[in-house]
Amino acid sequence: MQNLLEGLNDKQYEAVINTDGPCLVIAGAGSGKTKVLTHKIAYLMEEKGIKPWNILAITFTNKAANEMKERVEALVGDDAKDMWIGTFHSICVKILRRFIDRIGFDHSFVIFDTSDQRTLIKECLKDLQIDDKMFTDRIVQFEISNAKNDMEEPEEYEAMVKGDYRREKIASIYNLYQKRLKENNAIDFDDIINYTIKIFRENDDVLDYYTNKFNYILVDEYQDTNKSQFTLIRMLAKAHGNITVVGDNDQRNL
Repeated sequence: MQNLLEGLNDKQYEAVINTDGPCLVIAGAGSGKTKVLTHKIAYLMEEKGIKPWNILAITFTNKAANEMKERVEALVGDDAKDMWIGTFHSICVKILRRFIDRIGFDHSFVIFDTSDQRTLIKECLKDLQIDDKMFTDRIVQFEISNAKNDMEEPEEYEAMVKGDYRREKIASIYNLYQKRLKENNAIDFDDIINYTIKIFRENDDVLDYYTNKFNYILVDEYQDTNKSQFTLIRMLAKAHGNITVVGDNDQRNL
């Protein structure tokens, strides 16, 4: 263990050994933030005896997740393979594959990519007889995505935009779009986190399972989180409160 801690500066050392409760690490690019996370994971496992499957590490890109897996594996060996390390979306897809039936989907659901989404939006525009020159599939997709990132379901969005002709039209498209996704046993990229939160909110047993499973949560590049990501982290961390987040010193959301 001494070898694990020897390569850390004073601030990194402090962040690694601070394992109980919340820990915030703010530093600039290239200052070793990811090193803090990987060494903290190793410290938790080797010094505190935490099982790898009780640790959740979240990054923002698949590339970063793969790099973190490699660096953790270099520190702790094959035990790293039992950890949950991934992006917000990859972690949530694992949860959805197990529990999405709780909100009316089949486990074999498909995830629509951008092209699929725009094709479906075009169909909705046609069925609603809405001018696709005034409301292009690109613009509508952008508006729906923004609504979902703000965790606004169709009914909430519709109520919020009442009186705004243009956005009322988008609300009607959004509503039909979600219905058509459901009919196709499909979700889009923005649904992934929101539906995971929906399952947690409506099923205490599922939320309890994951909050008890993940004793420690570590999040990289935390300043990039949106409302749904923040809500998800808060829900998962509520049982133990052991959460470490790192971000750049120019971030605004920490």
